[in-house]
Amino acid sequence: MASTRMYSIPEKFRKIENLHILFWLIKDMSWAMLWKPLGILMIIPTLTVALLITWQTRKLKSELYHNLAVAFWIIANCYWMSVEFLEAPDYYRYFAAIPFTIGFLFIASYYIFIRPTEEKNQKTVTISIDVPEDTLHLSNT
Repeated sequence: MASTRMYSIPEKFRKIENLHILFWLIKDMSWAMLWKPLGILMIIPTLTVALLITWQTRKLKSELYHNLAVAFWIIANCYWMSVEFLEAPDYYRYFAAIPFTIGFLFIASYYIFIRPTEEKNQKTVTISIDVPEDTLHLSNT
């Protein structure tokens, strides 16, 4: 049996993540409904909370790299929304590919370089336990 470290999200972090989802939904709904002032305003809390979540999970490489990717996704998303809202020339939206690509590079670097190293360094632990026969019988019924 391989030993794995599971990350459980502390309650205060879970509340912040749920708040982040709410902010993100309001921002994207504002974009879809063309509510320009609200959409632009929601950039600040959405991005701030994404960066806070990234900071809070910085000690866990998997969470850090995924949250960095999310932060860059939001940056790209906010830029793209702003370009549309400000009616900038259409080719400006292509610059959103830069933060999208940076986010993708964080994910790729995690899965190509970091995770294989983590798995290689993972220790295998075997535990032997004597279980009374009547306990085994109870579990099989």
